[in-house]
Amino acid sequence: MNLFSDIRAHVITCLDAMTRDGSLPEGLTLDAVAVEPPRDPAHGDMATNAAMVLAKPAGRKPREIAEALADHLLRDPRIASADVAGPGFLNLRLAPAVWQGIVGAALRQGVEFGRSDMGAALRVNVEFVSANPTGPMHVGHTRGAVVGDALCNLLAFAGYDVTREYYINDGGAQVDVLARSAYERYREAHGRSPEIAEGLYPGEYLIEVGEALKAEFGDRFLDQPESLWLDTIRDFATTRMMEMIRADLDALGVRMDVYSSEKALYGTGRIESAIERLGAQGLIYQGVLEPPKGKAPEDWEPREQTLFRSTAHGDDVDRPIRKSDGKWTYFAPDIAYHHDKIERGYDMLIDIFGADHGGYVKRMKAAVAALSNARVPLDIKLIQLVKLYRNGEPFKMSKRAGTFVTLRDVVEEVGADVTRFVMLTRKNDATLDFDFDRVLEQSKDNPVFYVQYASARVHSVLRKAREAGVDVSDAALAGADLALLDHEAELALMRKLAEWPRIVELAARTQEPHRVAGYLSELAAEFHGLWNRGNDQAQLRFVQEGDGATTAAKIALARATGVVISAGLAILGVTPVEEMR
Repeated sequence: MNLFSDIRAHVITCLDAMTRDGSLPEGLTLDAVAVEPPRDPAHGDMATNAAMVLAKPAGRKPREIAEALADHLLRDPRIASADVAGPGFLNLRLAPAVWQGIVGAALRQGVEFGRSDMGAALRVNVEFVSANPTGPMHVGHTRGAVVGDALCNLLAFAGYDVTREYYINDGGAQVDVLARSAYERYREAHGRSPEIAEGLYPGEYLIEVGEALKAEFGDRFLDQPESLWLDTIRDFATTRMMEMIRADLDALGVRMDVYSSEKALYGTGRIESAIERLGAQGLIYQGVLEPPKGKAPEDWEPREQTLFRSTAHGDDVDRPIRKSDGKWTYFAPDIAYHHDKIERGYDMLIDIFGADHGGYVKRMKAAVAALSNARVPLDIKLIQLVKLYRNGEPFKMSKRAGTFVTLRDVVEEVGADVTRFVMLTRKNDATLDFDFDRVLEQSKDNPVFYVQYASARVHSVLRKAREAGVDVSDAALAGADLALLDHEAELALMRKLAEWPRIVELAARTQEPHRVAGYLSELAAEFHGLWNRGNDQAQLRFVQEGDGATTAAKIALARATGVVISAGLAILGVTPVEEMR
């Protein structure tokens, strides 16, 4: 039940009636007509821009259209008032019964309230995390994992068919470095002094891998040339690192549907097949790129290379896919991997990358556009840095990892629920400050606590009502006389509840799960505001001694709030609490 969509549909119906009666000319496009909350709640419950966007094409003054539209809208008993403001905005106030009906809808539908079919079961592949399998996940990966997982939850709630996918970067030089690093820990397990040369991974997490190598292979590789052990130890260490990464993700509540291997693309003809597809479109050629300004990228050479004409699909420059020595660049297997996703029949692709991959956005979009004949859109979201603080000071080190704070460090200190919520308090492309002390403090300035405290208060009032003999089942509460909820503070909370279905669709359309976290904070503020006013005004308390009907109605409002909080937290991947500790 999206009330904003319902009222917009009524606005469109009224505009159609105005076309029939000659108030508006025929042939107007109504796509830009919107119904949204007004910027200032004092102006009304909803506002529509209909008169503003139709004035020019209709050849009418905005206020004339707005006044005629108001006359039509007021024939609907749901519309209590329709006032023209400024040059032609139309502010609407709805009858209290409309808001009271939202409570009943939330109770009847439960956590399904707000679920949308907007996605029309379109198949979406969301690739996220995709960390190199060379060590534990760090705090930057944590944010990407949370954003990706919450986005998947959100899209599924909005009606999309979503696949979560992890691309294992196990085909590049970094896994050879991992093998050499693990070999030194293998030597260490045999009592030798490890030689952690510059460029190797120094983290203590590889000590366990060294011990496992000793248990598996004994002294078979000791003092042997690299050519005899590199492949075996690389595969062994990569497998162990992926086990660690999966455990890290599990600790954060993230579970992938598909793990795809870069290494599996080599020697199978899949890279060649993808490049041939581009070649058939005249997009592959031999050439020498102009030297880049500033720092040269890894794939630039001052000699002839095999190039992808990515500028034909919006890129700034063409991109190398094969070096002059015949080896593939990093870009080539990525092209093949996305070709594979297209071949699997997805309607939309979403990649979530670290901010350091910004230079990859245009080339990857160009490749997908070419490979799919522009049928499959690719959206790439960049995850900005997380800055860690403790006691107001930057916090950077993790002994186990060697140079960074791990996902496990964060989760073990503050918990998965707090970690996830905080990671979603800002848009993915904005830097996020994570203060270990502040995220655990119990104050209204901490959004995690504030929302969870609202959840706990809902459960508290349900317990009190149950003890007072009130039937607090959703079915019973949905049958309460909700017309008794007529105080402005109660109506304000109901208005906020009514926004939930709209927020779901807006957040899904923009692919911004942080909007859900922001909405929950606003909803919690309205609920706490009503609760606090009840401390001073007895008639606003949820349990009304000796008045079962009023108590049932007020408990219904509290329970409806809890339903929406639970649904929103589920999208964020956070478990609602029933009582605060």
